Amino acid sequence: MTPAASTPACPTAVYVAAVPLRAPKGPAQLLMSAGYSLGLWDLQHFMVVLRPDQARAHALVFDFQPMDPEDVGAALAVLSRSEIPGVVRRRTLRRVPERRCWLVGHCRDGDAVGAADRFSERWPTGLVVGEHDCRDYTNGLVEALTGEKRVLDALRSGATTGISGAAPPWYG
Repeated sequence: MTPAASTPACPTAVYVAAVPLRAPKGPAQLLMSAGYSLGLWDLQHFMVVLRPDQARAHALVFDFQPMDPEDVGAALAVLSRSEIPGVVRRRTLRRVPERRCWLVGHCRDGDAVGAADRFSERWPTGLVVGEHDCRDYTNGLVEALTGEKRVLDALRSGATTGISGAAPPWYG
């Protein structure tokens, strides 16, 4: 008897998604929502979405944000570019988002979720907007999983080399 040929596992799809930044209720929250609706790049929160099993719709999202993004103190720290406590989160989604979500590659590691968890455990949680924030986390995690460097720059500039999909619809 010959052993049954093993079917190679489908590599985990890696996506980048954008959502509105969270802010304290009131004018700041309205500004963030308006900026997102207008497609202003700097007023969006970026995260990495993994779809480990192509046969199922569920996905995992990994992101880095202020510990309390709706705190007024966090908003002031953002404006002054001060360091605030951040948190790396991992959550389950029922499906990959349909809007503002781009397939950027497939994981090179057979255990994409484990690789993402290991990356996240090592990520320093002192958050400074513009220096060490969700963009840096997203770029770093995508590079660790796929080898694709500075994926957000590529998406923003419309470069599609190595990235499935076009530039974000709000750009240019």
